[in-house]
Amino acid sequence: MNNSLSNTARLLWAGLRALLVLTLVTGVIYPLVVTGIAQGIFPGKANGSEIKADGKVVGSSLIGQSYNLPLKKGQETPDPDLKWFQGRPQNGLGANSINTQYKLILSGATNLSADSKVLVQQVKDAKAAVIKDNSVPGYTVKASQVPADAVTSSGSGLDPDISPAYADLQVHRIAEKNGLSVAQVRKLVDAHTDGRTLGFIGEPTVNVLELNIALKSLVTKS
Repeated sequence: MNNSLSNTARLLWAGLRALLVLTLVTGVIYPLVVTGIAQGIFPGKANGSEIKADGKVVGSSLIGQSYNLPLKKGQETPDPDLKWFQGRPQNGLGANSINTQYKLILSGATNLSADSKVLVQQVKDAKAAVIKDNSVPGYTVKASQVPADAVTSSGSGLDPDISPAYADLQVHRIAEKNGLSVAQVRKLVDAHTDGRTLGFIGEPTVNVLELNIALKSLVTKS
């Protein structure tokens, strides 16, 4: 009996030591090493790809933002603030129903099929709004000019980028709303257009937050 208890105690102590060692290695040492390497080599990405303006963090290059006007009385959906470049629709975002103490959103797709009447109507409405909002005196947007990313949301609903075609479509409206020339705004878009990764992967993109920060700076200087 004593030998049995002694063996059990040794096994328990061995198991406890293994647990302590594994906890130390995988729960403390490994995370510290990985964090240290990440901070040393990729500090920007390790800290969330933060974007700063006027000395403070205003967002992340990985998460899209809305540029809307304040809600009017009785209004449920805010109107876009047309002095700023607009990102993709955010139809996939849902209201937070889990923790109502905070105004959180749930990212995700609409999960609507391609032949869904709801999705088709969303696209039609978005297309009409894009044409209306971006048509200014001397420049009328044609239906054929509206790219897919201007009327459809991404899988997460938080895509931070738009296509150069959608950015270019907004140039005349941005110029008119901010008292700038079309050439000035188009130059801004060109400067903030990122090409394909390694020259052949993906499509060219324009980060909306970075573009709007540059726009604010240009308007301030003008």
